[in-house]
Amino acid sequence: MSIQDQIKEVVTTHRVVLFMKGTKQFPQCGFSSRAVQLLQAAGCTDFVTVNVLENEEVRQGIKEYSNWPTIPQLYVNGEFLGGSDIMMEMYEAGELQEALKA
Repeated sequence: MSIQDQIKEVVTTHRVVLFMKGTKQFPQCGFSSRAVQLLQAAGCTDFVTVNVLENEEVRQGIKEYSNWPTIPQLYVNGEFLGGSDIMMEMYEAGELQEALKA
């Protein structure tokens, strides 16, 4: 299975997926930490995280999958929403909370 197929499987199998540096318990960069905090502030508790630092193929592959150069990356219902800056804008506008409703 190619790395793109593996990423697609993760993104489509789980409702909310955050590709990040570190884990939700121990984020390893400020942007990833902020992304986790935004998801939690929006009331999302069932999100899955993928630590891109554990696998260079995933780290590169996710950038190609989304055509987005930076990490973290948030997917909801298989759709790419954006990184931490976009998440912040969406949260402030109430859009993130809306997108995360089950």
